[in-house]
Amino acid sequence: MRYSAREMMALAAAREIKDGDIVFCGTGISMLAAMAAKHISAPNSVIFFETGAIDSQLEEVPMAVGDSRVMLGAAVHGSLADAFAFMQNRSTGTHVVGILGAAQIDPYGNLNSTVLGDYGLPGVRFSGSGGACDVGSFVGRTIIFMQQETRKFVPQLDYLTCPGWLDGPHGRARAGLCEGGPVLVITNMAVFRFDDASRRMYLAGCYPGITPEQVLERMGFAVETGRVRPVEPPTPRELDILRRQCDPQRLILQD
Repeated sequence: MRYSAREMMALAAAREIKDGDIVFCGTGISMLAAMAAKHISAPNSVIFFETGAIDSQLEEVPMAVGDSRVMLGAAVHGSLADAFAFMQNRSTGTHVVGILGAAQIDPYGNLNSTVLGDYGLPGVRFSGSGGACDVGSFVGRTIIFMQQETRKFVPQLDYLTCPGWLDGPHGRARAGLCEGGPVLVITNMAVFRFDDASRRMYLAGCYPGITPEQVLERMGFAVETGRVRPVEPPTPRELDILRRQCDPQRLILQD
C-alpha cells in the first residue's frame, strides 16, 4: 500500500508506545501518534495534555491542545498545573512518554526551540520552550520528531531549550535531572536511537527505499550506522486505523 512520510512517522512513534504508558503529547503528529498507539497496540495507554485533560478519549483528532475535543471523556478536567504535577509525580512520571519536536537537535538529543543565532541578536526567534524543558527534565523517556535536514541536525545547538543526554552518559545526573532521556528520534527518512554507554545518537533504521548514505547527507554530524535495520513499512491494518479512525478528515495527514 502507498503511504506518506507523515504516516510512516506517526506509526513509528505509535509502535514505540507500550500498553500502560502515559503519553504527554502536543499538537499535530505527536497527537496522532498517541491516538494510533491507543487504537493499535496500547489500548491501556493514557493520553494527557498540558491544558489539563488527563485520559482523554479522543474520538476525533483535535487541532490543538486547547481544542475542546481534548476534554471529551477525560478522567480529569484539570489545569496546566495539574498536568505538570501529574507528569512530575514520581509515582507516575517514570511511566510518562513525552513526544517533542524542535528546530535543532545535537548528537545527544538536546533540543533548541528558542533561537537561531546569537540569543541577544538572533536570526530567528521561536516561541520557546512551552513545556518542553519540563518534559525533557522529568519524564521517563522522550520521543522526538524532526525533519531530516542538515540545518536541524547540528553538532552544537545555538541555544539549549530542552535537555536530552546533555554531554553524555552522566550528564543528566551531574545536572540533577531525573532518570530518563530521549530514546528515539523519528524523521521523514529514518529513526535514530541512543547508545546505552555513550548516549550518543546512532542510526537505527531507514524507511523503505532510503539508504544510510542518503540520511547522512542530510546531517551536520556523523553517526554510527553499524546497527541500522530496515524499518517495517505500515501494515494495511495500521494505515486503515490511522486514516479511518484517527484522522478521517486528514487534518494532520494532509500530505
